[in-house]
Amino acid sequence: MTQTKNNPTQNAAQHTTLVIGGTGKTGRRVAEKLIAQGRPVRIGSRAGTPAFDWNEPAGWPAALEGVDRVYVTYYPDLGFPGAAEQVGAFAEVAVAAGARRLVLLSGRGEEAAQLAEDSLKASGADWTVVRASWFNQNFDESFFLEPVLAGEIALPTADAVEAFVDADDIAEVVVAALTDNRHIGRTYELSGPRLLSFSEVAAELSKVTGREIAYVPVSDDDYRAMLRENGLPEEFAELFTLILDGRNAHLVHGVEEVLGRAPRDFADFAREAAATGVWDVRS
Repeated sequence: MTQTKNNPTQNAAQHTTLVIGGTGKTGRRVAEKLIAQGRPVRIGSRAGTPAFDWNEPAGWPAALEGVDRVYVTYYPDLGFPGAAEQVGAFAEVAVAAGARRLVLLSGRGEEAAQLAEDSLKASGADWTVVRASWFNQNFDESFFLEPVLAGEIALPTADAVEAFVDADDIAEVVVAALTDNRHIGRTYELSGPRLLSFSEVAAELSKVTGREIAYVPVSDDDYRAMLRENGLPEEFAELFTLILDGRNAHLVHGVEEVLGRAPRDFADFAREAAATGVWDVRS
């Protein structure tokens, strides 16, 4: 037991990790990093084998069979109604199935997300909580991609600032938490190295794409209408409260604490993403 604790790679092949959301922004990266270390991975998704669906608890035991650790991500957001109950129920099933090592991706500054954290801890799991907020990759892999391509990012954030964090940094912290027992019982808050407003983000994106990308402030009501038109939950608008009230308008140091290095800067992310052609506009 002592050797396993002090040497995270010892007997790595014995540990199968269920990565819930294993095709998503952080889950995909966590899975890739674990596989690169020679660690067995099971992708937890509705298309997985066996399938995993948060809304189908009857399928959870099959997804957990032979698993001893889990990266827990929840869609659409831990702050949404019912999330804490579902996460708590899953954690109890996981622990009973022998998957005691649970690493939860949570929301920085989200009180409702902390209810889900408490539910997971109450299961008796060996837990780690990783709190993050807005990802750099929201601009090239997620809901901000189309606005960037259109040249206009319309959001209800005014001049508020956010410490955007990189998904690769999150994944590296999560892998450390899954594979090293020193992180059991710890909560880490992650941020990037500087605070940026959305207008500053637009300027960074304009610089690397060579075309004008504007930030356009809109009202909360207008943004909710945009969400409805695109078939997205209006509750997404509530997440901007985390930016507007300033609760996350400061840097935190979880990346340095776990990895011993500085977090990746948004400018570096933007330059590398632009080089892939993801933001190229073709006529």
